[in-house]
Amino acid sequence: MTDAASILEQLNDRSREVFRRVVESYLANGDPVGSRTLTRDFSEKVSAATIRNVMQDLEYMGLLGSPHISAGRIPTQEGLRMFVDGLLEVSNLEATDRQAIDATVGSNSQDVGGVLDRIGAALSGVTRGASLVLAPKHEAPIKHIEFVSLGHDRALVVLVFSDGHVENRIFTPPPGQTPSSMREAANFLNALIEGKTLSDLQTVIARQIAARRQEIDQLARDLIDSGLAVWEGEGDKYERLIVRGRANLLSGASEEKDLERIRILFDDLERKRDIADFLELADEGAGVRIFIGSENKLFSLSGSSLVVSPYMNADRKIIGAVGVIGPTRLNYGRIVPIVDYTAQLVGKLISDRS
Repeated sequence: MTDAASILEQLNDRSREVFRRVVESYLANGDPVGSRTLTRDFSEKVSAATIRNVMQDLEYMGLLGSPHISAGRIPTQEGLRMFVDGLLEVSNLEATDRQAIDATVGSNSQDVGGVLDRIGAALSGVTRGASLVLAPKHEAPIKHIEFVSLGHDRALVVLVFSDGHVENRIFTPPPGQTPSSMREAANFLNALIEGKTLSDLQTVIARQIAARRQEIDQLARDLIDSGLAVWEGEGDKYERLIVRGRANLLSGASEEKDLERIRILFDDLERKRDIADFLELADEGAGVRIFIGSENKLFSLSGSSLVVSPYMNADRKIIGAVGVIGPTRLNYGRIVPIVDYTAQLVGKLISDRS
């Protein structure tokens, strides 16, 4: 039995209704909820004093808190988690939301990045949060590779894939490179890589360079190492995470502490770091996951909530994720089916084009 289920079992019907109404009211408008507000349409006739006593009990259990002396109550992070795990009613996907997301893939464009960008914009639009879309690595076989000198300290590496997709990166080549060493490096790679995917590349190249050390000089080896490194680690990250709708996070933020929280979140989003961690949040199986406040290790300092779902390719392998980030008072019941549907749509899109 989960902690949430255990605590819920300890609550009587009255306490459960008070807790649920406080949370639902807070998620709807963000304001603390007072005892008199709850008495107006409570399921049984009770006094404000009785409601206050229940609220105090819930506060003692760590489920509610009071932002100011004499103010009403709001749910704590623990309270929100218990609500999400035990009381949240997930609605059906609304037709207008489905249409807005479907419209982004109406064309037959082969530019997956452009489609994912439009999906991110639609997702932030319908949820009024910031959307995160982690694009997949390009996994078509490589057809050709080329190095182009742009000066003594800049070079371009170009990858042409078998499906016609082209990617290029500017990088700083090792000192002493010549047109001859660039041609040698490209010829060496092109003899090896046809039919290999980008994810195959590093292990194949390292193994072949070690086995055929006499066939390629040190300059060309260094160029291959640095030229291909831009697709790994940090170099791989800046194009894969698509963030849209940052301005939505400012909506309703008036207090200084709210603006500071959002500034921290903006900084995190701008750096677009920890891509692997973002995917890791979603890769424990299919389905939507909700991370509230400090549970969300990517954006824990900002006190935000993240609703995230992985998407899969035709082989049922998780290759990316979509999510919505916003304040902890997100409308979880509405956002969960939107994120779930979007993840399934992206997975189908990727599978159909592979």
